Amino acid sequence: MTNTLSSGLEDYIEAIYISSINNENLKGADLARKLSVSRASVSEALAKLVSKGLIKYNSYESISLTKQGESEAQRVYSKHHILKEFFEDVLNVSSQEAGDNACKIEHIISENILSRMEKFSKFFRKHKKILEIYIEESEK
Repeated sequence: MTNTLSSGLEDYIEAIYISSINNENLKGADLARKLSVSRASVSEALAKLVSKGLIKYNSYESISLTKQGESEAQRVYSKHHILKEFFEDVLNVSSQEAGDNACKIEHIISENILSRMEKFSKFFRKHKKILEIYIEESEK
């Protein structure tokens, strides 16, 4: 499934997932507003996600993820979270900049690099004080 979703469809499924974990009922028009796209674009994307078995949707009900859709959405959401955390914690960039860049990079990053970034972020958080002392000393 991973290779069959375009970056655009990943954005849709991630937005649907975020709404579901926030217990928000999401309809097509709501999704269009969230993603700043036309309702026609949303309709096309939702049809593709239905055909892939990732969501349940008709124009009269809220959009919901299937089990397979939830798994795929969690994968995309996790990538975004790992990247955003790395940019904020390790690179010390603003939350907005971190989120914007994570959204762009999450679609193309390899699992190998993502895994290494996640491990480094954990190491960095665990040893942050030591690193701060080292940086302080090296700046003298």
